[in-house]
Amino acid sequence: MEKNMFDHDKINFEVEKFPLVNQWTEDLGYHKEDTIPKSIGMGIRRKDTKEPLGIVSQDYFPVQYREIVDGVEQALRRAELDLTDAEFTTNVWDRGGKLELRAKFPAHTQSLGTNHDTIIPEFVFRTSHNRTWANSGMMGMWRTFCYNTLVTGDKLAHVYGRHTKNFDVNSFASKVKNAGEFISGSGLETMRDWYDTKVTREEVINLFTKTLAQRTDNVTRKKVANKVMLSNLMKIFDEENRHLHGRGKYEAYGTREQGTLWSAYNAATHWSSHPENSKGKAHNVKVGREDKVRKMLTSNEWKELEVA
Repeated sequence: MEKNMFDHDKINFEVEKFPLVNQWTEDLGYHKEDTIPKSIGMGIRRKDTKEPLGIVSQDYFPVQYREIVDGVEQALRRAELDLTDAEFTTNVWDRGGKLELRAKFPAHTQSLGTNHDTIIPEFVFRTSHNRTWANSGMMGMWRTFCYNTLVTGDKLAHVYGRHTKNFDVNSFASKVKNAGEFISGSGLETMRDWYDTKVTREEVINLFTKTLAQRTDNVTRKKVANKVMLSNLMKIFDEENRHLHGRGKYEAYGTREQGTLWSAYNAATHWSSHPENSKGKAHNVKVGREDKVRKMLTSNEWKELEVA
């Protein structure tokens, strides 16, 4: 029997649907319950603790986490990845409402630049019982220097699976394999190009101002620069330049006036990977920020810097 990759003890529970009830009390003091029609929605809860996790449609079919995790494990085994010394992490949040699986593959470790910036392929899979996360996976890189998850905007690195009773392992494995080949092939070459692409500080400020560092003005409701966020991003950008290009190449483009696209990219992924001091639950903030970084990577501002 093959050994489990992920921690199955953390997902050792099942969920079930249940009818929703509207509870209210009249001024006279009696209590009444009205069952809400299933056509409006049903609740979903853990069977063991009866804790409610969310609201779903009457047609929603709950697929248990263990079935999904079994499918992901089979897919990873069939994806022709070198699993030597692979690291597997299981995160369960919101009382069981959300599940995240992470797998790092050190056997495929790569390095960039003269100072050997080390990156390791990482597969991240997320799903949920409360319908906040769809079945989705992403093959990216994990950077050892600052523990960043390096997201990509390329659709070839993303894997999606329908939240249905029948999990198509073969199809999912094929998608994981293709994503792995992309991130270790053309995706890696793209990152190498970013490492050598020079950008000015003004160009990076313009990039962040028009993508990540934006907020909605309370009066005009228009998008304006978030100066605090921009300042934080630029501090990270400067630190990246000192780390990456402070040896030998510092005089060339490690100053506050110039940097590289790789430094800008890692400033963005550092921001998305470390949401500890932000408002809200860290895992929710992180997912939201990762999505913003992906959008930045497909923006016109980013594409202009790539070809500069």
